[in-house]
Amino acid sequence: MIAVVLPLALVTAACSAEEPVASPPHTVVESLAPPTPTPPPDPMAGFYAQTLAWGECAPFATGEDSRAAFRVPGLECARLSVPLDYAKPGAEKISIGVLRHRAAGERIGSLVVNPGGPGGSGMVAAAGLSVPAAKGEVGKRFDLVGFDPRGVGASEPRIRCLTDAERDADRADDSETDGSPEGVTKQENEARDFGVKCAERTEHGNAMLANLGTRDVAKDLDLLRAALGDQKLSYLGYSYGTQIGYTYAEAFPDKVRAMVLDGAVDPEQDQLEGNLAQITGFGKAFGEFAKWCAEQSDCALGRDPAGATKAFQDLTRPLIEKPVPAGDRKLSYEDLGTAAIQAMYSDQLWKQLNAGLNELVQGRGDKLIALADQYNERGADGTYGAIQDAFTAISCVDNPKITDKARIAELVARANEAAPFLDDGKPDGAALDTCAFWPVPNTSEPHTPKVDGVPPVLVISTTNDPATPYDAGVNLARAMKGGLLTFEGTQHTVFLQGIPCVDDAGTDYLISGTLPPPPTRCPTP
Repeated sequence: MIAVVLPLALVTAACSAEEPVASPPHTVVESLAPPTPTPPPDPMAGFYAQTLAWGECAPFATGEDSRAAFRVPGLECARLSVPLDYAKPGAEKISIGVLRHRAAGERIGSLVVNPGGPGGSGMVAAAGLSVPAAKGEVGKRFDLVGFDPRGVGASEPRIRCLTDAERDADRADDSETDGSPEGVTKQENEARDFGVKCAERTEHGNAMLANLGTRDVAKDLDLLRAALGDQKLSYLGYSYGTQIGYTYAEAFPDKVRAMVLDGAVDPEQDQLEGNLAQITGFGKAFGEFAKWCAEQSDCALGRDPAGATKAFQDLTRPLIEKPVPAGDRKLSYEDLGTAAIQAMYSDQLWKQLNAGLNELVQGRGDKLIALADQYNERGADGTYGAIQDAFTAISCVDNPKITDKARIAELVARANEAAPFLDDGKPDGAALDTCAFWPVPNTSEPHTPKVDGVPPVLVISTTNDPATPYDAGVNLARAMKGGLLTFEGTQHTVFLQGIPCVDDAGTDYLISGTLPPPPTRCPTP
């Protein structure tokens, strides 16, 4: 700093003219420039500096599935603190449940896993993967880490919309087959009421719903990366978990080490387009099921695949008017459709679906309602997981509201053509869904991710994936400027599920960062 010398004012003294006037002293005065202000403290610093207190996983279980999954030896669990609203990090805090299985060999870092949904438990998924992964290089080189996204599973607070009794009643109600004006009005009233219940029954109400989306999950994921001690993120996302992955890559491009995205959600499709693509995938999978079934001596749909759709319709449509006994409950037409969709996720469930359809011929629905329970996460004690509530809540805040009834009607017609086995044969209405009435605005919308600076990612796509069709993976790999690995099969997601061609390519990429040479295709063994 340069000192400034200022003259003092001369004061007239009472002195004789002959007396010399003394020269005033010189005084050094500091600069009048304002001091540099001290920057305010970073409100996120405490979140990024936190450490995880690992302990037993049993207290984190929320249902039968998680209790069973958390019994695997070697698991540790903890809670991560995150802001409820990232625009107000000094206000309310919520917590994220985290599970870890430590690397068995020379550790590279953490591999964070999300299984999709939205609403699926990453903690349960990581626990389930820990046993097979421990036998290979992934389990040797990485801590396998799963997290329950905000509002899901062991994270607190959890999204709560319907009670167990209300969920049972909703499944038993086949009013969605009523396309009359009265039926449409009833459906829309129920859709509006669902959002009201979510806001009333979830802690923090609308504030939680408004900050539940993938935008905020990606920010939580970066806090988790820091708490795990990783400079950069290694990530494995299945299904909707791919959306979390590419959202994170767009928000934190310099923090990505490697990503495997399996069973991609197309980033450019809106909710209606995504639904149609998924229904089309289920239609193709049903065609494969029909071919398989025709080769079985006990096929409930007959020995001609070409006649399987009509046989299925003839067998199942009567449930609309007359549900059949299923234990101490009734199998509704809605539950039958849910059971069929659940079985389309993997050819390993086709035998169970055929057995259930044969049982339906005899007027019973026990096996089919068990498949529907599996999809809905209903335990034997009648309690539900929160996946269906979370699925709706997250989907609604991730997508713009769709209120164009002409477009909805067009979708319904195209869906009936793409998957006629699910066509109920009734006149179609164009009811608005729950998201059209959602009590808070969306925080995301479909778009091509901007991923400049992100290292190449590996996208895995299955040719007959029923839930996230193959082309979605092709589109995501192009958008991410990454590599594409094709699996020729009929199932939803495949990495670390015992297919050596896929597992080897994905593992090599995670360890070395080297993509498999294009075009790599892995056939069903």
